[in-house]
Amino acid sequence: MTEFAFAFLDCEFGGLDPDLHDITEIGVIVTDYRLAELGEMEWKVRPRPERVSEEAAKLSGFSAEVWEREAVPVRQALTELSKELGERCPKGATVVPAGQNVRMDVIFLERAYKSCKLPYPFDYHVIDLATLFYSWSLVAGETVSALSLRQAATTAGLAEGAVAHRALADARLTLETYRHFIGRLALREPSD
Repeated sequence: MTEFAFAFLDCEFGGLDPDLHDITEIGVIVTDYRLAELGEMEWKVRPRPERVSEEAAKLSGFSAEVWEREAVPVRQALTELSKELGERCPKGATVVPAGQNVRMDVIFLERAYKSCKLPYPFDYHVIDLATLFYSWSLVAGETVSALSLRQAATTAGLAEGAVAHRALADARLTLETYRHFIGRLALREPSD
């Protein structure tokens, strides 16, 4: 039987186009298949300055001066991420990326791993909070006005107002919101 581990992750980017923008931050919380935490990690990633838009910098708190001092090259961040996953996940576990709109993070990560010629450490499946949130709304008979992390976390009573865009904080809020909605999906008797 396959053993799963989940990497609740969030990345911040210099914009939303992987052809034009770079990763600026990576936050990951690793869990086992029961969502018990195995560890967390984060990196400020040094982007190419021309690949960070003013809008994205403002939204995520990116500062060229701070990143120059504190950030690491993308190859280093990805190498360390793979190593940490190998050390924290059960041996042989399939590591599934999980998050809010996680396909965007996966696209950027896949491209970064490929451009660095490093093996991609994640499974091709994803676990997405937006899907769970929408499924919960159908089961609960409630309508949702958005499929954003802010909307899901606010509905869960875990956030009020704006949600800061920082990678590890978003990964943490996603995991907590995911746990909330998993706990609200009740088993029902099969209908006739």
